[in-house]
Amino acid sequence: MKLWKGRFAKEIDSKVNDFNSSIAFDCRMFREDIEVSLAHAEMLGKTGIIPQSDSEKIVAELQKIRAEIDNGELLFDYEAEDIHTFIEAELTKRIGDAGKKLHTARSRNDQVATGLRLYLRREISAVQDLLIALVDTLCKTANPHFDTIMPGYTHLQRAQPVTFGHHLMAYVMMFSRDIARLRDAKTRMDEFCPLGSGALAGTTYPIDRKLTAQRLGFFGDAELTNSIDGVSDRDFCLEIASGLSIIMVHLSRFSEEIILWCSQEFNFIELDDAYSTGSSIMPQKKNPDVAELVRGKAGRVFGSNIALLTVMKGLPLAYNKDMQEDKEAIFDAIDTVKLCLEVFAPMIHTMKINKETMQFAATSGFLNATDCADYLVKKGMPFRDAYRITGELVAVCIEKKTGLENLPLEEFKVKCELFGEDIFTALKLENCVHNRNCEGAPGRRGR
Repeated sequence: MKLWKGRFAKEIDSKVNDFNSSIAFDCRMFREDIEVSLAHAEMLGKTGIIPQSDSEKIVAELQKIRAEIDNGELLFDYEAEDIHTFIEAELTKRIGDAGKKLHTARSRNDQVATGLRLYLRREISAVQDLLIALVDTLCKTANPHFDTIMPGYTHLQRAQPVTFGHHLMAYVMMFSRDIARLRDAKTRMDEFCPLGSGALAGTTYPIDRKLTAQRLGFFGDAELTNSIDGVSDRDFCLEIASGLSIIMVHLSRFSEEIILWCSQEFNFIELDDAYSTGSSIMPQKKNPDVAELVRGKAGRVFGSNIALLTVMKGLPLAYNKDMQEDKEAIFDAIDTVKLCLEVFAPMIHTMKINKETMQFAATSGFLNATDCADYLVKKGMPFRDAYRITGELVAVCIEKKTGLENLPLEEFKVKCELFGEDIFTALKLENCVHNRNCEGAPGRRGR
């Protein structure tokens, strides 16, 4: 039976019923819905809004229902409109009139808004744990490679020498910000508990919002909440979806580099067989499908983010049925990010790093040109003059098909008398890297 049965003279059309139903996707929130109902039932009993004996019956039976769903004994009825209706109907079927009292002093609007926060609280923690595991993997992978020289790139052109360890630590910084961003979103989401907001205007019953808020792990002052905002706010979904999108930006950028690095043109790494696939027709192929799928799934998460923004952008206060569309989008975004993180860390952990190839790649492309200019600056020349002279030397090298470090000293002196034998020490790749010792740089004292 529908919750609004008394007002309507006939049953809802079957197609509309299917269109209106959300239990197919919100059933995953059954634990959180029961948690909200347990807190609400306890509060109703303690405040005397319903008899304490009825409160205790409700609590005991809800705990049984939760256990039976957990162990598979009780299956969802997909004819129910949503998970909230299913659980309330099951409760009433078991304990009769006492079960009908559970919904006293609340609406599905504040019930859903609270349950969704509890669900996302748990899921955010799971994503954070996966990010922490990825950061740990990256740090362990980077640690033995802070002396493994590779080309650093700008515009995808070889620019300056860096180390592979230093390069990986750039992603550690990104994922660390992601962890902090989710933590901040979770803190804001946990500040105020919507339960008690009713449909939008609170209730005439003498409820204790502090009791339910504390019972459910919210820490803000319930008296400062606005009941209209309590049921209509989905900022927490938008903020989490945005944070998840940024995670996927970072994973996608990293995936792009992995795809490049394991190509024969780069050959900086080789992915483990367990994290690669082959071709149906070309027997020699070893494809980086995991990285490619992560890169592709970024668009899926971005789409969920845009969907949520679009749903909310034109809604008048307070609750509107449009807001039912929040769940599939945020659920899919979370599921996708978790799936990507679960395969990404072991892919990094098992990949082979070709140190010699990286080192050889850094010997071409004039990665030491900036150091040549800096050499002259340290001899007293203005940087722009040193930059011009070095550019002229690069042009000479291109003509002679050689590198700066291979030019004879006489060629340097043709351009500037400040050059001495020590220029060759300055141009060594190891020195180009390890002389960069300012904070955050790849040099030994800079990290």
